[in-house]
Amino acid sequence: MTTLTERIASDSEPNSGDRASSLALRYALRELRGGLRGFYVFIACIALGVMAISGVGSVAASLGEGLAREGRTLLGGDVAFSLIQREAKPDEVAFLRSRGEVSVAATLRAMARTGDGRLALVELKAVDGNYPMLGEVALKPKMPLADLLSERDGAFGAAVDSTLLARLDLKLGDRVSIGSANFQIRSVVETEPDKLAGGVGLGPRFLVGEAGLRATELLQPGSLVRWIYRVKLPDDAASDRAATALIDDTRKAQPEAGWEIRSRSNASPQLERTISRFTQFLTLVGLAALLVGGVGVANAVKSHIDRRRDVIAAFKALGATGRDVFTIYLTQVIVLAGIGSVIGLALGAALPFIIVGVFGKLLPLPVVPALHPDELALSFVYGLLTALAFGLWPLGRVHDVPVAALFREAVSSEWHRPRWRYLALMALVIALLVAVVIGLAYDKRVAAVFVVSSVVVFALLRGIAAGLMALARRLPRTRSPMLRLAISNIYRPGALTPSVVMSLGLGLAVLVTITQIDGNLRRQFLAALPDRAPSFYFIDIPTTEAGRFGEFLKTTAPGSTVEDVPMLRGRIVSARGVKAEDLKASTDSEWVLQSDRGLTYTGEIPKGSKIVEGEWWGPDYNGPPLISIEKKIADGLSLKIGDEIVVNVLGRDIHATIGNMRNVDWQSLGINFVLVFSPNAFKGAPHTHIATLTETHPDSAGDAKIIKSVADAFPMVTSVRVREALETIGSVVANLVLAIRGASAVTLISAILVLGGALAAGHRHRVYDAVILKTLGATRARLLGAYALEYLMIGFATAVFGVIAGSVAAWLIVTRLMTLSFVWQAGSAAGVVAAALVVTVGLGLAGTLLALNQKPATVLRNL
Repeated sequence: MTTLTERIASDSEPNSGDRASSLALRYALRELRGGLRGFYVFIACIALGVMAISGVGSVAASLGEGLAREGRTLLGGDVAFSLIQREAKPDEVAFLRSRGEVSVAATLRAMARTGDGRLALVELKAVDGNYPMLGEVALKPKMPLADLLSERDGAFGAAVDSTLLARLDLKLGDRVSIGSANFQIRSVVETEPDKLAGGVGLGPRFLVGEAGLRATELLQPGSLVRWIYRVKLPDDAASDRAATALIDDTRKAQPEAGWEIRSRSNASPQLERTISRFTQFLTLVGLAALLVGGVGVANAVKSHIDRRRDVIAAFKALGATGRDVFTIYLTQVIVLAGIGSVIGLALGAALPFIIVGVFGKLLPLPVVPALHPDELALSFVYGLLTALAFGLWPLGRVHDVPVAALFREAVSSEWHRPRWRYLALMALVIALLVAVVIGLAYDKRVAAVFVVSSVVVFALLRGIAAGLMALARRLPRTRSPMLRLAISNIYRPGALTPSVVMSLGLGLAVLVTITQIDGNLRRQFLAALPDRAPSFYFIDIPTTEAGRFGEFLKTTAPGSTVEDVPMLRGRIVSARGVKAEDLKASTDSEWVLQSDRGLTYTGEIPKGSKIVEGEWWGPDYNGPPLISIEKKIADGLSLKIGDEIVVNVLGRDIHATIGNMRNVDWQSLGINFVLVFSPNAFKGAPHTHIATLTETHPDSAGDAKIIKSVADAFPMVTSVRVREALETIGSVVANLVLAIRGASAVTLISAILVLGGALAAGHRHRVYDAVILKTLGATRARLLGAYALEYLMIGFATAVFGVIAGSVAAWLIVTRLMTLSFVWQAGSAAGVVAAALVVTVGLGLAGTLLALNQKPATVLRNL
């Protein structure tokens, strides 16, 4: 220790800062030579949180790299130009062909029908002879596309998804009809190179040739057909710059064509946005795991300092200052945080390789596993900052504790608030952590809400612990010794209450949030349709047949409600004089600008809508085109009454003035649109109608009869059963929720680890209590009962908080972010409470049994 004194005395010499740092590192490592006992929870918590964040970031980066690398193949060319409801004009196609090789495809929904009348909704895709220009279609059995799709023996060829074969009990060689054309199923589509660019379909794929599509007679004026013109640039000019130049030239040459344009660098923008948002959500869940683990860090540091009080006393007695002691143990915390972070980084970096190795052939997305130093570095920073944010408080309090007080620690506690310099350092670390979380987030608003919520939850948890201790202190004295001991243990000096509440509370809140969101999504998509939700949607009803079709439905399903409206598709080109791509839209409204939208015209206020600003134009309006817009979307685009919106419909720009704004009840699932025009806006424009049928007493047999009757009388009309469509969407949501559950499990594991660590930290005091009480005559059964009651009361109070906080968070997410209805899931909440009690009491009694097994004589001799 002489060396220590001399080195400390030399702080005033030149380079004394470097010497002090070297000394702190040397003594910190020297203390760690004895092992990491007491720090296993510390390291595990940091490792779990860092693993979650680095794993999510690495997988997302690998997926993003795969999408970028395969962007040209996913898109099917260098640039894709899409039109809805109309084919490109000859001069438009000629312009594209002048710049490169062109492949044309068309997609729409249709009804496939077997010879015995069985029906199924399919995603029809018609391709030309140039398809695919990049990649290949995997068929089983393999055959050239030209042979597959050609007409033979009165039927066009088709390749279908295997689910259609199972759904209609078909086999290769069987025939089905779509519209007025017959098709023979000659192969099964296993993969399509451009499938991801098309989004989620409501039915199985049905691949045909362009000639087969035209033979169906489904291409009526205004039919909801999407035409896609893919351009493959010459190989010597196939660069991102050349693709951008083609896009700019096309917009200048055809300013009103109404193209929706995608380049090779954003083959599937919706998928990329979804991945970014989902990645952020999972990253925040990983951060929640780190924050829960931070409580374990604080407990571990406090416990370690408590165990090392004799060593600290010796340091101070030999001349070490409070700053020297702080520096030594701060160095230990940094080293241990580094160890935990490196373990987490190794596991997280390996995740993309593990996923591809185990599920490579099953993955629908192009994941390219690789090491991503930026993601790993960010995760390391998160781990280090979290450890410092939670470790500085117990470390800072060591500075001003005198030697005598450290020796008296076994009898009395004299802990106090750290010095202001350490509080300022802790505030700086927390501010830096917050800045990193918000500054690097995809959606900064969501990240800010997460940060604020975390601060509020921690403050509430601290308040819950203090309130529980105050309540226990003020309870009337009971005659039951066992209950009296349990209550006094809640508020006695060194009680486990704050540690248990902080350890378990946040983990339970996250778990309740996930389970409540999961339950509501399942209810929304799979179970509880609105009471008066439509049973069917019918699309592509010819305008000339709309009246007859409505009467037919009323006759086929008497007592049902039929609603029919005209429908077109259009893209917002500009608003209030600003181009759509330059509009600064809110997160909730940006989707309106990203593709074409359904729209209609009417003289009556649409059902499910309520005018909240402006006035409705009335059925006899005949002035300049007016438009009604949904209020939340208008607010998100900063629009007001009187602003002009330009919408491109069928290759023509329609200028309309906002006449009013509406609130829309989307959850009724009735027909409604963000944009509704005055009746004269589309005078003479070709379009179709869309209708809904709402049954009074729906049943499967009746639904099948309706679908068959419509297909017989109106083969060009497509029937979409609402429940089947929601089940398709629900399956996608279920997969997302499964991933969220996996990430949230990390948080729960961290909470259990921290709880176990907190109970282990109090084990020494439990041993003393148990030995003294046993010496005074307490039986093992009474002590177990008292401790069980203590853990039960603390666990129940924490679980109640977790349920309330998690339910409120889930309500906000479901109603505000997802704009869905929320129903509290009592069953899942009760399950969380029960699990919390089992875990708390189980871990607590496990430690208590160890304490009760201690021999009194051995412990008493060391007091």
